[in-house]
Amino acid sequence: MNSLRPDQSRHTHAITPDWVADAVFYQIFPDRFARSGRVTGLNLQPWGDEPHVHRYMGGDLWGVIERLDYIQGLGVTAIYFCPVFQSASNHRYHTHDYYRVDPMLGGNEALRALIDAAHARGLRVVLDGVFNHASRGFFQFNDLLKQGEASAYRDWFHVDSWPLQAYDETRPAGYAAWWGNRALPKFNTGHPAVRDFLWDVAAYWTKFGIDGWRLDVPNEIDDDSFWQEFRRRVKAVNPEAYIVGEIWGDAHRWLQGDQFDAVMNYHFMRPCLAFFGAQTLDQPMNERSGTGHVDAMTAEAFAERVTALTRLYHPEIVRAQLNLLDSHDTARFLTAVGGDATAYRLATVFQMTDIFQF
Repeated sequence: MNSLRPDQSRHTHAITPDWVADAVFYQIFPDRFARSGRVTGLNLQPWGDEPHVHRYMGGDLWGVIERLDYIQGLGVTAIYFCPVFQSASNHRYHTHDYYRVDPMLGGNEALRALIDAAHARGLRVVLDGVFNHASRGFFQFNDLLKQGEASAYRDWFHVDSWPLQAYDETRPAGYAAWWGNRALPKFNTGHPAVRDFLWDVAAYWTKFGIDGWRLDVPNEIDDDSFWQEFRRRVKAVNPEAYIVGEIWGDAHRWLQGDQFDAVMNYHFMRPCLAFFGAQTLDQPMNERSGTGHVDAMTAEAFAERVTALTRLYHPEIVRAQLNLLDSHDTARFLTAVGGDATAYRLATVFQMTDIFQF
């Protein structure tokens, strides 16, 4: 589909996957969902201990498979996984190998079994795609650290000075990294080899059988042509694959029919916090998370805001939005509203209504 001018974006739409319109998503942070016991020989926290940024709880994909009947019993029809590829972090946003599911999660074999078991139950599987940046352990960047200016992958990243300082925080890193975090070197997505690599990763796992991609910080790859080709590659494999971007603000640029099907609908989350949690909002907690300060809303203001959301994008896109109450980037809704379980229940009931159906 051809790209359209921004002023036309309210009058066009993406061809969004039919199955998404009435999908109920369940998000899983793999390390902390379920431990099967099949992956052994690991130094793990005792299950259920307070999470620690540098330790592993040991959840794996085999454990998810064992609980698919439970998940399905909740009325869930799709699972969105935080990253599953090999990484030296429990959240796995520090990707080492884009073609290998982390062995700690059961490896590619476990993902194969999971997809097959999920599909047998009518459940879809969406993976997290971290394509803006890699990690210090990513082979091509590791080669850059070892070989310096002679590295074959010198142009895969944004280098501005030598030598690179990947670990010495007292000296300039010498390369661009996500929000200055030198553990996450930013890809040079203008380089043809990098573009082909990332597009091939997207197509590879779509052929493997996943049902879509949730794209991490896609706005930081500030290049419409990159995402247009990404869409072409993914949809060529599976036209019904879901492409949903993590965009926190206005997303018209990416929803013109040639890039994403939808975005994570943080515009939905905020008024739900503001209205249902109006009396109990934990502002310090929200301000420490990705949510930020939330001003309480009256019923009238809430109704006006939600009505506006139903008209923000073309109806087909609105139906395909990922309408969430919280995520791994925010405080949990119950925490954000000061533990007010009534507010949480009301928000969940509202979330499950058909307000965005046309």
